[in-house]
Amino acid sequence: MSFSFDTKNELCRLPVQRRCCAQAEAYGILLYCHTFSSSEVRIITENSNFAARLPRLFQRAFDLRFDRQPDLDAGEGGKMVFQIKSQEKLDHIIDLLGYDPRQSLALHINFAMVEEECCRASFFRGCFFAGGSITDPSKRYHLELTSSHLQASRELEVLLRESGYPPKSVARNGSSVTYFKQSRQIEDFLTLIGAPAAAMRIMSTKVEKDIRNSVNRRINCDSANLDKAVEAAQSQGASIRKLEAAGRLKELPDKLQETAALRLAHPELSLSELAELFNPPVTKSCLNHRLRKLAELAEGL
Repeated sequence: MSFSFDTKNELCRLPVQRRCCAQAEAYGILLYCHTFSSSEVRIITENSNFAARLPRLFQRAFDLRFDRQPDLDAGEGGKMVFQIKSQEKLDHIIDLLGYDPRQSLALHINFAMVEEECCRASFFRGCFFAGGSITDPSKRYHLELTSSHLQASRELEVLLRESGYPPKSVARNGSSVTYFKQSRQIEDFLTLIGAPAAAMRIMSTKVEKDIRNSVNRRINCDSANLDKAVEAAQSQGASIRKLEAAGRLKELPDKLQETAALRLAHPELSLSELAELFNPPVTKSCLNHRLRKLAELAEGL
């Protein structure tokens, strides 16, 4: 199952209780479903849990039954279609949502339906049920709501901004898409509409990503430092062997001869580790100064 599918299943477990919230949720579904006009309602889904929720939701919201709906008891799967063609039922829905059944239905959001916070959250949930999708957070952060009704989509964006969730929008294949790409916004939106488990999964995935990235950065940094240390040790060894081949090494002060001998004997050690082998131990700064002196003498040959 996809992350989007699991999220909608979580939302389907929410009870259908207050009539105003049921109407708000059904309103969001209608604005973002396949067809909502003065002559037909058509909702298409492949989610059996959402299909089981729809009849209860519309009964609670509008006190009516669908003219056509799948037989879930018979195990009907695939694309399931819910349809209302009865003009009396359609006029009843349109009237309850604040439109005029006698006029051409221009789909926009009736803000009076979503004044209460609980109703607004239910409305957003309905929009997500019918037109929403969310990407697996392990891949990227992206939640979108897609509608063919431009005006309703624009007003949804305004409503989201008023609620503290500023989205982005884009036109795609003749549809209007409202979307979020920031994980924090997606987490807050999912919590608002009733999917805290999905929000927690995004949070935990984000923490795992941060830890993994931190470890990778540390490994890359350590690897780079190790490469530099090996390169420096090789360069120092080459300088010492050059002095030795020229017979100059024996002419140097004892401290430089001791440094040269220890570096050749332990090319794998870092400066800090090599400094500990001296008797008595020297500081890293002192050892670095001696090695630079050997390199300068080698260059002067």
